[in-house]
Amino acid sequence: MGALRLISSTTAAEESPLDAYSRVVTEVARRVSPAVANLRVSRRLRQGRRVDGGGSGVVITPDGFVLTSAHVVEGTDRGVASLADGRELTVELIGSDPLSDLAVLRAESNDLVASELGDAAELRVGQLVVAIGNPNGFGGSVTAGVVSHLGRSLPTRSGSATRIVENVIQTDAALNPGNSGGALADGSGRVVGINTAVAGVGLGLAVPINATTRRIIGALMSEGRFRRAYIGVAFGPRPLPPRLAASLGRRSGIEVVEVVESSPAARAGLRPEDIIVEVDGEAITGTDDLQRLMAGELIGRTVTARLLRQGTELTVELVPDELES
Repeated sequence: MGALRLISSTTAAEESPLDAYSRVVTEVARRVSPAVANLRVSRRLRQGRRVDGGGSGVVITPDGFVLTSAHVVEGTDRGVASLADGRELTVELIGSDPLSDLAVLRAESNDLVASELGDAAELRVGQLVVAIGNPNGFGGSVTAGVVSHLGRSLPTRSGSATRIVENVIQTDAALNPGNSGGALADGSGRVVGINTAVAGVGLGLAVPINATTRRIIGALMSEGRFRRAYIGVAFGPRPLPPRLAASLGRRSGIEVVEVVESSPAARAGLRPEDIIVEVDGEAITGTDDLQRLMAGELIGRTVTARLLRQGTELTVELVPDELES
């Protein structure tokens, strides 16, 4: 009997972590699922044809604002949102930003269950995350996994403009077509990402909810668009020479790879192989630093860029244009 009791006790101890894991996932699903909608949209095509499509959306305010992926609502200005409580509501497109793959819709209601937005900057590799959406039309589907990697880059495009969404979340939580626009939540039930792409078997990507994307979401809600400054360079990360790294107290900047003809950068005299280390008084250590600075308030304003050219430090003045998507 003593042996049997020992075996029983060991089994209970082995099951305990699984039970704890299940409780976390169950609680996250309970908190977040009521705020996740199944979106159905109809897109306009050439020659007057239309095609039906869909995805997921996340309610972010009780008075009807719904966050989704820009590619889910591309080519349409309205649709229908099916909620977990059985309601079907008409939604209207308020604003879309293809370069961050985010869009905001507005539902005709004032009593929706809203999600709590978190901060993806606090995520760590290996952390539990839960994806909730409507893969293949199956509403309210829940999958769980871990953060597989942080800092991935996601190329996006709008017209002739191309941009890299930085710090994209990679997860092994199962995603399928229809999950786009749905919630990626942390273990506390806070939405830390908007699922955006299935990059392969066991590999999903989500646009992070962080300081930068919160600004974009706020602008879409209030103005229907997000204005970006444009200087006209293609760039990539570059380690700094030891002397400059020591004097600046940081190890990297960004290297100019290409300068667009007649752009603000060309007018300011920037050249390929220049290493930018500071713009408008802000340190530039990576591509996301410069992209974060390219907000609407810099448009038309003279800003100073500090850079390294063939071993010599110099400053140039730039007047960013507005990026036309």
